[in-house]
Amino acid sequence: MALLVCGLLVVALAGAQASQKDIVDLQASYRQMQQMMVALADQMKAMEGEVEGMRKTMAAYDIDNTKNIRQTVGEKGGSVYIRWGRTTCPDVQDTARVYDGIAGGTRFDHSGGGANYVCLPKDPQWGVYTSGSQGSAYIQGVEYELHTGNSPFHGTDLHDHDAPCAVCHVASRGSTLMIPAHVSCPSGWTREYTGYLMAAKHNQYRSEFVCVDEDPESRPGGYQDTNGALFFPVEASCGSLPCPDYVQGRELTCVVCTN
Repeated sequence: MALLVCGLLVVALAGAQASQKDIVDLQASYRQMQQMMVALADQMKAMEGEVEGMRKTMAAYDIDNTKNIRQTVGEKGGSVYIRWGRTTCPDVQDTARVYDGIAGGTRFDHSGGGANYVCLPKDPQWGVYTSGSQGSAYIQGVEYELHTGNSPFHGTDLHDHDAPCAVCHVASRGSTLMIPAHVSCPSGWTREYTGYLMAAKHNQYRSEFVCVDEDPESRPGGYQDTNGALFFPVEASCGSLPCPDYVQGRELTCVVCTN
């Protein structure tokens, strides 16, 4: 009996020692897991920092890429306008002359043809043609008509002189706007030139309104009074046009702006 009791005590002690060892092992595993979780949290924090850095880098890249695209569009695109009454383009940043030419349009008393003015090159290049007049559409040069006593170009006698023109390219600004009755441009826009609004006379066939430079030139040798298409100053006419601020009979200014 005594031997049996002793055996049971040995087994019990052995079991207690085994249980104690398991507890120690579990505690060690728990501490190891805690250390792993801390290390994982540090890695996650580091990864978040890397992701944030990548996000900032991509944002900066997008900004730089957008600037590059805008610069490329400016270098290879831009905008084009006609400076009426001049053979040169304004001395404005990134503005250059494409060519200078002769202002052209449909004769004032012709009901057909084009209604717009064009800037004709001085050196025409011909394709297939038939000599002589076949009674189709015609284009002629443009003369200044300033005999009505309201020429806005003081100190310059341009009546019946032929009007020149210049085609101008703006490399860095893609939009062009002509504003009648203004001499200043909206905020953020660049002023290319100012002038006076001109068109065909009120009782002639319609043309378009164009902005003729405030300091106009004439084509050399172009004083012959042959009429053709005509440039008359444009006056305000009250009624559906509110007066004030417009004034009856006053010549209208204009400005050409780019952005």
